[in-house]
Amino acid sequence: MRNNKLTKWLLALSAAGMLAAGPALGATKLKMAYALSTSSHYGAGAKAFAETVQNGSKGEYTIEQFPNSALGGEREVIEGLQLGTIDVAIVSTGATLNFVPETGVFDIPFLFRDLAHARKVLDGPIGQKMLEAFPKRGLIALAWGEQGFRHLTNNVRPVVTPEDAKGLKIRTTENPIHIAAFRQLGVLATPMAWPEVATALQQGTIDGQENPLSVIVSAKLPQLQKYLSLTAHVYGPALVLMSPSAYGGMSDGDKALFKKAGHEAAVAMRKYVDDIEQSGIEEVKKEGMQVNKVDHAAFVKAVEPVYPQYYKQFGKELVESIRNTQ
Repeated sequence: MRNNKLTKWLLALSAAGMLAAGPALGATKLKMAYALSTSSHYGAGAKAFAETVQNGSKGEYTIEQFPNSALGGEREVIEGLQLGTIDVAIVSTGATLNFVPETGVFDIPFLFRDLAHARKVLDGPIGQKMLEAFPKRGLIALAWGEQGFRHLTNNVRPVVTPEDAKGLKIRTTENPIHIAAFRQLGVLATPMAWPEVATALQQGTIDGQENPLSVIVSAKLPQLQKYLSLTAHVYGPALVLMSPSAYGGMSDGDKALFKKAGHEAAVAMRKYVDDIEQSGIEEVKKEGMQVNKVDHAAFVKAVEPVYPQYYKQFGKELVESIRNTQ
């Protein structure tokens, strides 16, 4: 009889121990999607995010990464976040424009003077207020990431002046803010999902594309393009987003951890961009790309006629307040 009682007591203790160990043994696995490779700025951000979550939760949460558009293009990924089939993502504002239209203001060509200017705006009241618009659209915005300034590549000719860009068939994101400016320049803007771009370049369906150096290098575009023109026409923010279905059920402590992870992802992306701005040009030159500077003032003047359209869309006060931030 005593043996039976002892056995039951030991079994009860064992069960209690197993229950206590449950969260660590059954860690919650979250899916994280992004369009580029693990060696890109998105990859750097995803790595920092995953490590912060893993370490901060003591293994209760793990992040499973799906790079290279493995879960679809950016539009599909954002829809996946809304549906709860994807938990976390790093995306461009070219995609969020379709869901949170006001983010498009940051995509206005020649709005930002340099990286320091852009970061000050995004980290300040304007950028932080913008993040608050996402929950209304079924998304949680944890932080602003970064891609850097976008430049033009093509296989036809070096582009130095706006005149040189006329008639080039250039892949753009599905972003009407960009497209309006390119059309003003006489460029044949061709919206296309990123996974289709390499094939289109190889087949000559398009002459070129435009992206930050971070993408040009990580996507190995020197293997597909001859000319890089340093137009710096648009600053490219990125966003670290979460699904409300994943985020909403978390404790306040876990929410704070994921916000911290978003911040660390942004820091990692910015560091990658800073590094690539220094090393990227030399790297693509070594791979055979011809790199040239452009008549920046001429490009600014050439797109100025589109600005009234941007004022109408986003409000002149907002556009000018961003432009004039010091």
